[in-house]
Amino acid sequence: MSLFWRIFALNAVVLGIATALLLLAPVTVSVPVVLTEAVILVIGLAVMLVANAALLRIGLAPLDRLTRLMATVDLLRPGQRLPEQGHGETAELIRTFNAMVERLEHERATSSARVLVGQEAERRRIAQELHDEVGQSMTAILLVLKRAADDAEEPLRGELRQVQEITRGSLDEVRRLVRRLRPGVLEDLGLISALTSLTTEFATHAGLRVVRRFDPDLPLLDQQTELVLYRVAQEALTNTARHAEADRVEVSLHRVGGQVVLDVSDDGRGSGVAREGAGIRGMRERALLIGATLDVTSEPDAGTQVRLTVPVLRKQP
Repeated sequence: MSLFWRIFALNAVVLGIATALLLLAPVTVSVPVVLTEAVILVIGLAVMLVANAALLRIGLAPLDRLTRLMATVDLLRPGQRLPEQGHGETAELIRTFNAMVERLEHERATSSARVLVGQEAERRRIAQELHDEVGQSMTAILLVLKRAADDAEEPLRGELRQVQEITRGSLDEVRRLVRRLRPGVLEDLGLISALTSLTTEFATHAGLRVVRRFDPDLPLLDQQTELVLYRVAQEALTNTARHAEADRVEVSLHRVGGQVVLDVSDDGRGSGVAREGAGIRGMRERALLIGATLDVTSEPDAGTQVRLTVPVLRKQP
């Protein structure tokens, strides 16, 4: 039965009951209408309206649930579907909406994958140019400064030495940027070594105590999965340094059944609500790229935890 005929039937039932009551009840209407008759008619009208509203509420309940889900659906949290309840046009509308959400999730995942692949390619290009152009130029400047300082007299020699140290510090910063843009350790030595290097560098520059807990028997992961795990850990540590006001952060990577779980938790102030900024949304997009699940919890005085759960059974050879 279509939605039109369902609403028509509900109204027909209410009006039929009202007509039957008027025909069978010992009630007459005088001219002019007396007060008691007017009260009875008003009460009858109120009963009809209440009954009609209740029946319509029941009949249109699936549409209300669909409206609430449409207002809250987030393509970065896949799997949100409405149970296919109801009949006729209502059930068909729910099935169409679920199919639309599934198609949008697939298209979002595909477009996000293209964007992230492009970002990684651009990161590699920029890192290569920084290493080959800026890094080599600054190295040549250091050599020239060293020769000039060796041949110069005081106090010029001291000033050249100072410029040399400033240049050396800038060169170290360029190299650090290159490592952040293109984790060569990840490609050369694997995920555990890359995370160890990342956390060590983070502890040095952020001044936080970092605790590492890595399982030695992790399953074999493909290159894309390792890159996503590394980037999520990198972004979580960056957020900790910027916002958490923490003293200690723990990074763990362990296997749970057929899954690999990455946890980054700190002892910072927390917010009670995990703010969905650009960093967290970027992590969610990366998680979708490999079919992983990202959970972010933030409690006042209990810190923030970022957990990435990656299914790996299908990725093993």
